[in-house]
Amino acid sequence: MSLLRVDRSVRDQVRSSVLDQVRRRSPVRHLPQATPDRLRGTWRDARPGRIEAALADALARPTHGWVVVGASGEVPSDTSVVRTVGGREVVLWRDVDGSLLAGPGACPHLGARLDACPVVAGDVRCRWHGMPLGRDTDPPWATVAAYDDGVLLWARLGVIEDGVEPTDRPVLATRPAPSGAVASVVALPVTCEPRDIVANRLDPWHGAWFHPYAFSDLTVDDDASTPDRLVLDVAYRLDRRFAVPVRAEFTCPDAQTVVMTITEGEGLGSVVETHATLVTAPGVHPARTVMTEAVVATSDRVGFRVARGLAPLVRMGMRASQRQLWTDDLEYAARRYALRRGLVG
Repeated sequence: MSLLRVDRSVRDQVRSSVLDQVRRRSPVRHLPQATPDRLRGTWRDARPGRIEAALADALARPTHGWVVVGASGEVPSDTSVVRTVGGREVVLWRDVDGSLLAGPGACPHLGARLDACPVVAGDVRCRWHGMPLGRDTDPPWATVAAYDDGVLLWARLGVIEDGVEPTDRPVLATRPAPSGAVASVVALPVTCEPRDIVANRLDPWHGAWFHPYAFSDLTVDDDASTPDRLVLDVAYRLDRRFAVPVRAEFTCPDAQTVVMTITEGEGLGSVVETHATLVTAPGVHPARTVMTEAVVATSDRVGFRVARGLAPLVRMGMRASQRQLWTDDLEYAARRYALRRGLVG
């Protein structure tokens, strides 16, 4: 009997060791999805006052006038692109060295919209009559500060806060090194103000209820959280039986950005950046805002290195997932705006 007990003990140890190795090799866990009758309500934790306090803290952070105006790949080297920000048209194009340039979106000659114009030697050539507009033309046209961070395009078109100096670059979140990451960007318009997009992201408690197909087992760690940082544990769902648990934190580098960073678990260091850019002029209603989300994913697993080699296909899947989530979340943001404006009741 003693030998049998030893044998069982050895088998148990071996089994435990094997399971540990499997867990280290695979981030997937068996976490059956709870049905609504068994899912814990999060409404007591998602206190309106708590969300509004986090929002107020975020809105107090300066942008230095910088706003996101698109994804890096949206402005080619030979053609201009026009965006509308804060009720103003802005034309974006590339200089001869590939850097981003920006200026007013209407030609000074007869007011043509400078979208889809050819770019020659760093100058935009108006499609109506060929007027050259660039950094050194007469008049000079690259009069708006612009920056390409490798994933997103920025322009200094927003309000520069009182007591804040304009900066040469926007406030950027810490991202994984480009050489070891895959980035995906989606941009979607919605009737709301930027604050409603930010408020949505500062309410992580809605994830397990509003997005049950994507998240579960969500708990905010109040002890680890601070007024300017939310820390939570959450599982990303693969299907109804399996999920990938991670630990993440939400921070706001500026008043129009919320960044989720994975701090423990699969994808350590990956970020999801949510940016809100006002399209209509400030104070004009109904307000229109573009939500731009950049996912910069990384992993030290062999499978991820293979996935990077298939980046175009991987991005298609990432964008589909992002759009599905934001179909719900834009409804959330639009509803907040409608309630605040008294449009529903």
